[in-house]
Parts: sequence; structure tokens; C-alpha cells
Amino acid sequence: MNGKPDYDILVVGGGMVGSTAALGLARQGWRVGLIEAATWDSLTAPVAPITSVTDFEPRVSAVSAASQSLLKQLDVWPAIAGERRCAYTRMVVWDGDGTGRIAFDASELQAPALGMIMENRILIRGLFLTLRANAVDVLDGASVSGWWEEGAQRGITLDSGRRLSASLIVAADGPQSRLRQWAGMPTREWDYDQQSIVCTVATAQSHEFTAWQRFSKTGPLAFLPLQTDDGATRFSSIVWSQDTHEAQRLMSLDDEAFVTELNAAIEQQLGAIHAVSARHAFPLRQRHAKDYVRPGMVLIGDAAHTIHPLAGQGVNLGFSDVRVLLEELAVARETGRSPDEPAMLARYQRRRKGENISMMAAMEGFKRLFANEELPLRWLRNAGMRFLDRRGSLKNRIAAQAMGLSVTASVNSRIDPDSPRL
Repeated sequence: MNGKPDYDILVVGGGMVGSTAALGLARQGWRVGLIEAATWDSLTAPVAPITSVTDFEPRVSAVSAASQSLLKQLDVWPAIAGERRCAYTRMVVWDGDGTGRIAFDASELQAPALGMIMENRILIRGLFLTLRANAVDVLDGASVSGWWEEGAQRGITLDSGRRLSASLIVAADGPQSRLRQWAGMPTREWDYDQQSIVCTVATAQSHEFTAWQRFSKTGPLAFLPLQTDDGATRFSSIVWSQDTHEAQRLMSLDDEAFVTELNAAIEQQLGAIHAVSARHAFPLRQRHAKDYVRPGMVLIGDAAHTIHPLAGQGVNLGFSDVRVLLEELAVARETGRSPDEPAMLARYQRRRKGENISMMAAMEGFKRLFANEELPLRWLRNAGMRFLDRRGSLKNRIAAQAMGLSVTASVNSRIDPDSPRL
């Protein structure tokens, strides 16, 4: 570049994936800026105790063991140690139109839990409190209005008109990434013609720290366990994926009628539903960038790929993007190379693209399998679920892969020891 850029790396988007990337990169010693539209005060405000279903944030994430490991290595976990979260030790999946059923148990894997259900705001708050103790220049309350390149220089323009330059721009600005669009990076995508209904419910019985998921021809229904500050276990976050016309019908119902249908759909596994929060519906669309990198820019998280929520792996794929990007940029840092070094970015793309495509293909396969109502296929999928449930070693390998237990790379070994730590 002609002159030193304002930053080595600019991360655009301070969600869970973007803020984790900014934190990890700063701790490697890069000069990092993080641009986030929300204000610092709103992101770090204390989370009020739970008194009813309306107090939970509707957006929750199932954080895998591998993702938890990354967050612990970056010292984020202490910032959320006292906040509410719910570990789930079992997962039960069944075919609502048949007899197939499979159960996964953490004890069979000699693991404390299969994963952790957390409200997104709690994790984001912990990340931003940790950013405060690290050398990240957080530009909060700011939006990006453009991307520019002038000769060897590149950067972004804020809505205030301020121009910032960087050797590398990390686009973590979500599925509708404007940076991806401005940089001319095409995607392959299609609409599922489905919507996902999200809300919180209170049930008569405890969820028993179990994630429950029922499949039907129109889509899966998941009850994800939540826990209050005082340890109550009768709250669950639901994610109900339905064909668009059916989702619209369900959204139009009053609470009483909706609860009646929800009770029937979950087959009252947790007893009667006593209360339901406000409902939100989100359209479902599969999207995958043809390339994750271009000169001076790299895509991570939803900016690079979005996936059907039926397995709850979206944010975990994003955290895996961060882990690999940190590993590659650590090598660049250690060898005195620029963060936009093409070979390094190409390795990041090669390492992540295959795994992401494989997971997206698997989720698409599951969706089509359960949407097919032909009798022979219904019999085969139910027989297959029963067979797999009896084959502990195979079932446990599948669970371990979903948890990311095969991931052994240490981010700590790549962190600058002189960087500030909590």
C-alpha cells in the first residue's frame, strides 16, 4: 500500500462470529477495528432476571463443544460464567409420521454435555466485555455505506462519511452482506419456501436438559432447553420450520389456538404448554458464496454461508470459520507477512469450503428425506433411525462430529503472549 493503512484488519459486523474474530485477531497482535451498528451501551447492558416467558430473548444458539473451546481459549467464558445458560445432555429425535426414534446421550461420549443453549445477547455481551480488555478499536453505533479501492489501497466508508483503510476487510455482516455484494462476490442460493417460527414456551414438565426434535413432512419442530437464573427447567425455546403457507396460518392464530397446535405437534413430550411468548417468523433460504475470498476481503459466518436451522449448526460453522482464519493469520503474523497474503486466504477458503458444503448437503438431504411421503421411503427412514439408535459406536461418532470433538487445534498456541488478557 501507499502509506500505512488505518488498520491491519477491519472486521465489519459485531455479531457473535464477527466479534469473536476481532478478539482473536487482536490477541495475535494485529491492529484491529470492529464496526458494529448497535451501540456499546445496548450491547453490554446487564441482562434482567427471568420472570416469565417474555423475558427470554427469542434468538438463541446451540453452542457446540468445539465452539465453547474456542471461546474459552479467547477468555470469553469468564465474562459469561455468571450468566444463565443451559447445557443439554441428551437429544431425542423422532419421526412424527412413523416409529423411528433416536436418542443421543452425552454420558455415552464421556462428555459433560452435548452442547449449550444460550441467548444470543448473553454471548454477545460477554464478547464485548472481553473486547474492552483487549486492543480492539470498537466503532459502535456506526454503519458501513460503501466499499472502495483506490490503486493498492482499499477500505470502507461509514455512513458518517468517514473513510477507513485496512490491509484486510473481514465481512461478518450477515446473510444479506452488503460488503459481499459491493465486492461483486456471487452466491448460489435458493428459497426453501419455508418460514421458521421462533418463540419461548413454559411447559408443565421439566425439559430434563434434553433437546427434543420432531420431524414431519412440512418441517422439523425443535424444543431447545432453557434455564432461569434460579435453575427452573420448564422453559424451552422453540424453532418450528413450516412451509410458508402453513407458517402464515400458525402465525395468524391467537395464543390459545397456537398452543393447542403446538401441543399436538410436540406430542406433549413435556406435558401441557402453559404460556407462550410473542412469536417471530423468519424466511428460510440456503445461500453459499462461490468464493470466500477476493483481494483484500474474506467472508466469514453468514456472510459466506447460511444453512437450514434443523440441526442448529449455523453459528458453529461460523465459529469454525473464525478458528481456521485465526490459524492462517497467525502463520502470516509469525512470518512477517501481510494479513491479505493471497496464499493464506486461499488456504482458509480451501479448508472451510469443503466442510461447509458437506454440512449444507447433509441438512438438505435430511430435509428432503423427511419431506418425502412415499411409503417405501418412510419405512426405510424409520427403520434406519431404529437401526442407528441400536448401533452405539456409529451413533456416537455422528454425535461427536456434530459437537466438534474431533477439533484439536489450539488457538491459544497462536495468540500473542504479550496481548492483554483477562
